[in-house]
Amino acid sequence: MLGLWRTWKGLSDKGIMGINRRNADYVLKYNKRSLYPIVDDKIITKERAIEAGIHVPEMYGIIETEKQIEKLETIIGGRQDFVIKPAQGAGGDGILVIADRFEGRYRTVSGRIISLEEIEQQISNILSGLYSLGGHRDRALIEYRVTPDPIFKSISYEGVPDIRIIVLMGYPVMAMLRLPTRQSNGKANLHQGAIGVGVDLATGVTLQGTWLNNKISKHPDTTNAVDGVQLPNWDGFMKLAAGCYELCGLGYIGVDMVLDQDKGPLILELNARPGLNIQIANDCGLTHRAHAVEAHLANLKKKGDKDTPEQRVKFAQELFGHVPAKI
Repeated sequence: MLGLWRTWKGLSDKGIMGINRRNADYVLKYNKRSLYPIVDDKIITKERAIEAGIHVPEMYGIIETEKQIEKLETIIGGRQDFVIKPAQGAGGDGILVIADRFEGRYRTVSGRIISLEEIEQQISNILSGLYSLGGHRDRALIEYRVTPDPIFKSISYEGVPDIRIIVLMGYPVMAMLRLPTRQSNGKANLHQGAIGVGVDLATGVTLQGTWLNNKISKHPDTTNAVDGVQLPNWDGFMKLAAGCYELCGLGYIGVDMVLDQDKGPLILELNARPGLNIQIANDCGLTHRAHAVEAHLANLKKKGDKDTPEQRVKFAQELFGHVPAKI
């Protein structure tokens, strides 16, 4: 028992946030249940973002019924590549990424050749709720396929790396780059075997990595170092993340973004219950940073003041950055 207490005390002193604290002190406290559909449904998130002028991957079409599957070829048009997603999917399940066409068929990002009928069957599975939260009937979203910025070629395996930033009341508090691996089948999901790499909030430079809950310094497939990489347009990512508070109204969220080689930073989705592995990747706990934001908000309230998204980014970079930001 003494050993367990010491372990708990050590984690607590370091500010490591557990799932119970996350749920009780942040998710339940700051996230109104009525607002969950905005982030749990990718189509609603995308539509709200477009209305707010926030950049997202272009939406080609939506399929809501079995009958509408007939419209798939019309929605795709002459496009060579596209992505099909369940609107209410989680953890990357059910997503089909088409990279090219081949002899009347389609090539997935992993190189597998599939037929139109197989794609239609995947959409039918999505509609049935096979991948949705709670198993409810779902909608299929067909959208633009992101082309990763070339900077990721040496530290990623297939797929599209993404960046998650935890945001509390509009203040970015921690960031992580998620890198696909062979084990994750090219998906940027940690529970499927992707790598999480901490990112310095002030500079956008990558820190250490975590893979299967172990600290690592190199990508297992490319063998290149994952730390010390300067992510382009970092301030753009930070401003996008901070602005998502106004977009959805939820106070504690994970903002998932990608860096497209042509379109720059784009928002993929929002998460009302972001995971906690980001702390391992940053070798830092979330609790102390969250308390600092709450104390800052309390001071602003006393003054009757309020920070703009730009001010929120500046506060986070100055307080939480490993290297002070040059502002």
